[in-house]
Amino acid sequence: MAILGTLLKQGIKLRKSIEQEKHAPFALQKRELLKLLSAARHTAFGLRYNFEDLIRQIQHQPRESRDFYESYKEQVPVFDYNKMYKEWWHRTKEGEKDVAWRGYVKYFALSSGTSEASSKYIPVTKEMIKAIQRTSIRQILTLSDYPNLPAKLFETGMLMLGGSTHLNHRGTYFEGDLSGITASQIPFWFQHFYKPGKRIAKHTDWNQKLDEIAEKAPKWDIGFIVGVPAWIQILLEKIIARYNLSHIHEIWPNLHIYVHGGVSFEPYKKGFEKLLGKSLIYIETYLASEGFIAYQSRPGGDLKMVLNNGLFFEFVPFDDKNFTPDGQIIDKPQAYMIDEIEEGKDYALLLSTCAGAWRYLIGDVVRLVDRERSEIIITGRTKHFLSLCGEHLSVDNMNKAIELVSEELNIRVKEFTVAGVPHGSLFAHRWYVGTDDPVDAHLLKERLDEHLKVLNDDYRVERSAALKEIYVHVLPNEVFYDFMRMKGKEGGQHKFPRVIKGALLEEWENFVQARVSQ
Repeated sequence: MAILGTLLKQGIKLRKSIEQEKHAPFALQKRELLKLLSAARHTAFGLRYNFEDLIRQIQHQPRESRDFYESYKEQVPVFDYNKMYKEWWHRTKEGEKDVAWRGYVKYFALSSGTSEASSKYIPVTKEMIKAIQRTSIRQILTLSDYPNLPAKLFETGMLMLGGSTHLNHRGTYFEGDLSGITASQIPFWFQHFYKPGKRIAKHTDWNQKLDEIAEKAPKWDIGFIVGVPAWIQILLEKIIARYNLSHIHEIWPNLHIYVHGGVSFEPYKKGFEKLLGKSLIYIETYLASEGFIAYQSRPGGDLKMVLNNGLFFEFVPFDDKNFTPDGQIIDKPQAYMIDEIEEGKDYALLLSTCAGAWRYLIGDVVRLVDRERSEIIITGRTKHFLSLCGEHLSVDNMNKAIELVSEELNIRVKEFTVAGVPHGSLFAHRWYVGTDDPVDAHLLKERLDEHLKVLNDDYRVERSAALKEIYVHVLPNEVFYDFMRMKGKEGGQHKFPRVIKGALLEEWENFVQARVSQ
């Protein structure tokens, strides 16, 4: 395998220039929309919203014209999941052909956070699987920009810790985690590198999966690990404890790279690095059930949007003009293409995709940070923010405050969630912070509050007005994981919500109270 490692490294160094690096974002996205509309022109959705007219406009208008986009916004409404499923995707799931994308849909990714009462069924077409594979290869090719990576690294295994790869057959389609769908399509040449292997990856029992990975760990030479931070950290702690190690590099000396996504890594970083014997290269991805949206393409960079691979992006300013106080988008919001948006402002993301999503509100809020490179950061969710009285507290603010207070107090915070609650006739925030390190809850509260006042001017103003108090409850991390286990959301891609509301908040508070009183 040494020869293969050398060839892979040389191939990465000699990679050809990617089209996205040669063309302007507007041109790439205009062409991508044309491809999507052309592929779906004869579907029920394409006929209903007159895709033929939009195609003609793109083909016959001047290259620099954006009239086609104004027509697209006028002719095609914005969809959230419930509207898209109720009006279109349920027909696809029932086995109908040519509904919102050409042909039949063989796979549906089950997608839900703890805030959802039931799973979402996101269609995954063969075109989407190929698009995800292409973007994955692009990200691998960016390793040429990281200096001094040894050729031996490319002979090592890649441990991918996702949900179960077991797919349930439902007559006309298969359903399961996106990781299971993509794992079933892994190229034969990659199977040698893929860990934990198909048998272990199929386990639906999370604890059994972790135990078997820990048992096999000494037999593997792992150079890359991929997964959500919380569950990767739990796995590494289990392996270290089982073999009485000082750090994970005693068993995996060639571990160099950690690829993560789904949540901000910063709150986990301090605790994570205590499990290592040497520094890792951290690479971020933005892979959702709806598509591979962006990836970190250079050392120290942010997430580079994928502009020419099956996705058309729109950006809706995340403000009171376009969203209701509970995070619902209005019927005809302001929307812009990527070349029209401003750096430093928050936008909700709309996707049109090669899996039959059209002007689809994915629920994420992003911020453009580098126009020239089309790089973004994820700042939160449209429904995962707090603005009871105008404080406009984003998940980005929360993550940063937790990162700062963790450094200041020398604690490791793996999980946290925040709720907005009444305080007399006014309001308060209630924080639940997960750490196994000793900490003074009152001091933690004071420092969190002070950091948030610096990070967010609206928060600072409201703390002297309608936001009268914040409460901080310190809990063992296991309480968070036990709650997710109770909800059937353990492991894989499942993440604890950073903002908790409604019936889930009531359930969580009852759960915490029962645990505290034990």
